[in-house]
Amino acid sequence: MANEEENTGNVKRELEKVFDLALKATVRNETDVRPLIAACTAKFGDYQCNNAMGLWSKIKGKGTEFKGPQPVGQAIMKNLPPSEMIESCSVAGPGFVNVVLSKNWMAKNIQKMLVDGIETWAPKLRVKKAVVDFSSPNIAKEMHVGHLRSTIIGDSLARMLEFSNVEVLRRNHVGDWGTQFGMLIEYLFEKFPNSEDANETAIGELQEFYRRSKNRFDSDPAFKERAQQAVVRLQSGEPKYHEAWAQICEISRKEFDKVYKRLRVDLEEKGESFYNPYIPGVIDELSKQGLVEESQGARVIFIEGVNIPLIIVKSDGGFNYASTDLAALWYRLNEEKAEWIIYVTDVGQQLHFDMVFSAAKRAGWLSADDSTYPKASHVGFGLVLGEDGKRLRTRFSEVVRLVDLLDEAKNRSKAVLIERGKDKEWTEEELEQTAEAVGYGAAKYFDLKNNRLTNYTFSFDQMLNDKGNTAVYLLYAHARICSIIRKSGKDIEELKKVGLVFEVEALTMFQRSSFSINS
Repeated sequence: MANEEENTGNVKRELEKVFDLALKATVRNETDVRPLIAACTAKFGDYQCNNAMGLWSKIKGKGTEFKGPQPVGQAIMKNLPPSEMIESCSVAGPGFVNVVLSKNWMAKNIQKMLVDGIETWAPKLRVKKAVVDFSSPNIAKEMHVGHLRSTIIGDSLARMLEFSNVEVLRRNHVGDWGTQFGMLIEYLFEKFPNSEDANETAIGELQEFYRRSKNRFDSDPAFKERAQQAVVRLQSGEPKYHEAWAQICEISRKEFDKVYKRLRVDLEEKGESFYNPYIPGVIDELSKQGLVEESQGARVIFIEGVNIPLIIVKSDGGFNYASTDLAALWYRLNEEKAEWIIYVTDVGQQLHFDMVFSAAKRAGWLSADDSTYPKASHVGFGLVLGEDGKRLRTRFSEVVRLVDLLDEAKNRSKAVLIERGKDKEWTEEELEQTAEAVGYGAAKYFDLKNNRLTNYTFSFDQMLNDKGNTAVYLLYAHARICSIIRKSGKDIEELKKVGLVFEVEALTMFQRSSFSINS
């Protein structure tokens, strides 16, 4: 009864409790041992305990009865207390304990979920407020396919935390500050001497506007000098330059919002420029703590175990990404009072964030132990590749625009619906809405079903396949279930109370409803 009263929405956490007892019984003299439970990717089970190898390295040579990691795994399995959630266990390789969940237990808990409501399954987290920093495109550049992963993964993490009753600040850390704005502003003045003429229609596609200004910057020394002076005037707050900067940002913002609306993603923009006023104070605070040193004219923080320093003020006195990220982290901890800050970017930025987090720990901003709060986490992801195994690009070697990818997904979905005669059954509006739901949903699901940390090959044919592990298959299955319910004539709310859920093979469905945010 005690277990039933607790929240059991996180299967991994419930298994950790069971294996904690087994570990204590197996190695009584080792006190600092935490269960290492992970979803099982092989055919041996549903979850896996991975403690045996680590334990063996700690206890060998201490007069232990065990002869290797395999016997340690066997002992862990033998010492498992009786649990209704475990159907069977086996030991594989160097002591991995594989767990098969009980179908009866799954059926009983799915029924409980139906009766009590899915919200009762929300994992209880120790954090009350979190920041999820995701998407983060650059102003004056269009969102491309690389932004797909950050946007979708970040939105999913935010939804999961919100489901767990955490207050989530969804932050869009757009690139809206820096030296590139000098050339953009100067080119804007050159093309539109009368600022009132510089509107969204006149400027046209911002990506092309950026490209033309960059060509001028690279080829015309006089223009380059004016652009560099424009940066100084912008940063000093001259109204004319600030207005031009705001105008460029607003045009970009409208384009970004069109994509977010399609994907049904909510974000609040706080770009690089927002944190700029806080940088000097943050650097001053770090300097007073003795963390900042001079190195080749720059001001840096040395990080233990890393060969290169974290540069926070360049040799010319300018600020950089590290300056902004430290200021943003300080603001989120001290002004927004967030306990967990999550950054969703590609894996190539892992080292940068590791260094920023290390500096923040040295400053006492973050807990030294990542299992306690406040803490910061980098959620990295791999690249989206074309079928040639290279970064996904157009046939003209340009990065695929995200809006083009979504258009193609919707158009292909619509074509299939028309093939099936739905254009004769539905109104044009219904056809459009369904094509959008299927196309955009398929793009999201195709990204999320792949391993987050590795690259994956993008394929419209696989993404929109109505068979196998795809969003299209799940949507059709949902539609069929809804049709069965309608035709049954049953009162579903009443059926939830008196009906029974029998043993199910659909473990995947159960695992998705009992996620682990920490994994």
